[in-house]
Amino acid sequence: MKNSFDTICAIATPLSAGGVGIIRVSGEKSLEIVQKFFSRKIVPNVINHGWIVNDGANIDEVVVLYFKNPKSFTGEDVVEVQTHGSPIVIKEVLNLLLCAGVRLAERGEFTKRAFLNHKIDMTQAEAVLDLICAKTQKAAHLSANNLSGFLKQEINKIRVEIIEILAKIIASLDFPDDVAEVSNSDIENALTNSIFRIENILKNANTHNILREGAKVAIVGQPNVGKSSLFNALLSLQRAIVTDIAGTTRDIIAETLDVNGIAVTIIDTAGIREDESMDLVEQIGISNAKETLAQADLALCLYDGLKGLCEKDESIFKLCPDRVQKLIVSTKADLAGREATRNALCEDFVEKFEPAIIQEADISAHGEHLNVSAVTLYGIEELKRAIFDKIIGLNQTELEFSTNQRQQECLRKGKAALENALSEARLGQLHDLISIDIKSALLALDEITGELVTEEILTHVFERFCIGK
Repeated sequence: MKNSFDTICAIATPLSAGGVGIIRVSGEKSLEIVQKFFSRKIVPNVINHGWIVNDGANIDEVVVLYFKNPKSFTGEDVVEVQTHGSPIVIKEVLNLLLCAGVRLAERGEFTKRAFLNHKIDMTQAEAVLDLICAKTQKAAHLSANNLSGFLKQEINKIRVEIIEILAKIIASLDFPDDVAEVSNSDIENALTNSIFRIENILKNANTHNILREGAKVAIVGQPNVGKSSLFNALLSLQRAIVTDIAGTTRDIIAETLDVNGIAVTIIDTAGIREDESMDLVEQIGISNAKETLAQADLALCLYDGLKGLCEKDESIFKLCPDRVQKLIVSTKADLAGREATRNALCEDFVEKFEPAIIQEADISAHGEHLNVSAVTLYGIEELKRAIFDKIIGLNQTELEFSTNQRQQECLRKGKAALENALSEARLGQLHDLISIDIKSALLALDEITGELVTEEILTHVFERFCIGK
């Protein structure tokens, strides 16, 4: 049976050829067991250089680091063995430890132990995973801020406010002769302030989710409007094949691009058309394009700037589900003429498209019609800014921390409980009833930091980690 605090080990670096491989060991017997195989006496808080030896045979020349509890990441005795980065050697050292009675760690078990030993709170534990999985520099910076305690501090500010008003209410209920009753106006002020703080965090929830998960942007349009050319121009590389032959792109091609800190997956799709001459492969490609469009966060709806808009363009743009945002983009500006054609294209657009489509085409920060050239790169940077604005929205404040969906759900539960308490206070309800909702709000916030945690929450959080962290 697994013991929650037995001695565990895992490989902490990728199992591939490299400069260094690290095996991490944590638990009461970590020093004792590693010492069995190390050629010199291991001393804490210094670099120990020597050999891993098994039955008199040298396995590898290594460096051993010993972090004596409680001054370690997990709060337990931790020993790290740094070998040469040979997968054969790394696995051999790991097997020595396993045969000596050390258990192979589960996913995220080192971080879980750090949490259970009060070295970090739950927001910091989740930040470890977010930092490892960050897709852009911006996402990594926000995760690092969470790891250093930014989110924890913000949640604790709200908790302190709630605890303070709750303590006053309970004291007046338990000791009515000694403690004056809290006025409803004081309760209302405290709850209103706490609700405001929560709303300030939640207003950026969508941005936080996009920074963590990224966004999908599908390029759609008729054949030969320049989808693959634009795809290559956005990525600054020749990733998709470009020809004058209609239907060249058959399969879905996707690459990720950092757009102002957002990991944007740009997806090139097959040209959409209805033609009896299409072969089966092209038909499948068009079906995949429509499916990709339905799953996208944003669609770049392209049309040929030389030919102008037509009913076929409009029918394709209408394939976008309501939840998918749209950017209408005119291509081939190098041939059609840049600024000289912009106004003409806008007039053409307004004349030929339904009001609903026109309204959705307020597509850039300035509401201008986007006109691009994949050859000269005219308008490409403007398009990237428009993509960012559509995905994130305008007037975003500078972010200091991020929240994940679990934390956001806890904040929403806490906010709902506080709003119930506020309504009761305004109606003059009994204070013991008001205190019940305030306690519920406090419990919801405690789930965020881990003050209140269940085995189900622990499993949900740490099963997403890699082994060795």
